[in-house]
Amino acid sequence: MKYKTVSPANCWRNIWTALPEPLLRQQRRCNCTLPTLADTLAAVCISRTSECLSKSGFAIVCKPVHQEEFRLSSHLQKQLQTLSQPEAKGMLRGISRGIEKESLRIEAKGTLAQTPHPAELGSALTHSLITTDYSEALLEFITPVNTSIEDSLELLEDIHSFVYQKIGDEILWSASMPCIMSGDASIPVAQYGSSNVARMKTVYRSGLGHRYGRIMQAIAGIHYNFSMPQEYWDHAWESAGCPGDRTDYISERYLGMIRNFRRYSWLLIYLFGASPAVCSSFLGGSDRHGMKAFDKKAKSLYLPFATALRMGELGYNSDAQGDLNVCYNSLGDYVNTLSSAIKQQHPAYSHIPSGQEGNYQQLNNSLLQIENEFYSSIRPKRVASSGETPLCALVRAGIEYIEVRCVDINPFSSVGLDDTQMRSLDTFLLYCLLQDSPACNDDEQLVQNANLKAVVNMGRQPGLQLHDGSDDIPMAQWANELLGAMRPIAEMLDIAHASGNYIASLDSQLAKVADPELTPSARILREMHDKQLPFFRLAMAYSEKWAQYFRERALSADVQAAFEQEAERSLLAQRDMEYSNDISFEDYLDNFFSQYEGL
Repeated sequence: MKYKTVSPANCWRNIWTALPEPLLRQQRRCNCTLPTLADTLAAVCISRTSECLSKSGFAIVCKPVHQEEFRLSSHLQKQLQTLSQPEAKGMLRGISRGIEKESLRIEAKGTLAQTPHPAELGSALTHSLITTDYSEALLEFITPVNTSIEDSLELLEDIHSFVYQKIGDEILWSASMPCIMSGDASIPVAQYGSSNVARMKTVYRSGLGHRYGRIMQAIAGIHYNFSMPQEYWDHAWESAGCPGDRTDYISERYLGMIRNFRRYSWLLIYLFGASPAVCSSFLGGSDRHGMKAFDKKAKSLYLPFATALRMGELGYNSDAQGDLNVCYNSLGDYVNTLSSAIKQQHPAYSHIPSGQEGNYQQLNNSLLQIENEFYSSIRPKRVASSGETPLCALVRAGIEYIEVRCVDINPFSSVGLDDTQMRSLDTFLLYCLLQDSPACNDDEQLVQNANLKAVVNMGRQPGLQLHDGSDDIPMAQWANELLGAMRPIAEMLDIAHASGNYIASLDSQLAKVADPELTPSARILREMHDKQLPFFRLAMAYSEKWAQYFRERALSADVQAAFEQEAERSLLAQRDMEYSNDISFEDYLDNFFSQYEGL
């Protein structure tokens, strides 16, 4: 007798996906039809499938598991049933994504480039695809909203290829944690021209440097923008009984998605974290880090089970924002909390010039200069009109999309992420949207922060325990339960796209849970050890590898021409903005910040 191990209450899905094709044919001859998602049919499924298997020399062995591994909430079941209808295929194909990928420009010797943003790339202020983040040397590549994963990645590769044509011997750094640093003075603040909007962007960045130090601003990452199509929202709103205003309904659902994301984002950190080590120059000689020296000269520092140090105390972190308790239970709460932080002065920043005698080293001395200063792993977003604040855009028309900000650059991928990771992100985010999402409170946020910190610093530690809101639970067990609950979503996405790619991507993440050595963070440390390379040397090797790849990757004539035209257009647009300055910088800021008074 052979055996199949399945989970009890959701065993129908485990069995049907595990059976080889001969047994599936036997199952069909036994009239064992696939039941609905209702848990009440699980026992019937076990009985029928057990009979079917026994005829083929198999027996069922049910394994005891944590209840939530196999029990889908009634809310999630209802959402899945809605999306399982034939007309829902188009909605799932209509999911939109945008990628914002940051990359440091470095010199051939591995230090940060000191050259200005290359004019051949166009204007960092007005270019639609290529800009800068904090520093002149921190490039940011933007893909437009697109429903195709393949098209987005191809465009991202095209951008890299074009950039490499214009930066000479410089290289794009292939990791999130920076290259060799020589202190704050070695990090030039981004410049955008002489227009008011350009000057505001530079002053804001100058303020960040004064408040938190420029070194922290040299960390790079990937922002993943995600939105559901309007067709889905119309259908979901009507299915829910048309509750209230449609725009408010969409915002409430996105906020629910954000709350769930914050509950479960530790899983993304474990699966995709790629910053377990840093170059010691990043810490500037500080010994208050608690990390281990990788080599005798301590050129690299690491934590043996770390996943994404970028998301911990070494990354974007602010003690001043520690008491800023941003709530995602309603859009009003979110807007009120951030707008108050922008309007209220913060004494600790009062010594930094903010316009006295025309000296602007920061925009103001508030806790937040603008909304973007609030560090968060996820943000609700809406495209703002010209001159409009992000919060005002949210109040005007609600949440349009969400921005995931916790994705490390994967040095093993040419552009920092791949299609498997994007499909996994889609599945995860759709689960966060469809799963029930109760309101959060201060205590739960403390638990979420503790879970995230544990996975950042010790995510691959055997037996690591997290807290699921009611009890301690092994991280691996909880991860398996969450990924198991996402399987029906991956299946629906595969049906919509007529592929098996989403299930394959989900299975690859399950493999990482079973074997932590498959995670990017483990691979980085393993290659450092096996090749006896400090972090800088390993990251430099991959940076040089991808530099050669993109320098040899030719663009088609049409794509090349499009990039050249966009570069020229952006330079002209910047000049037009500078010529059209018709008010002083002081008046421009007054007009901008007056918008917060109405919130």
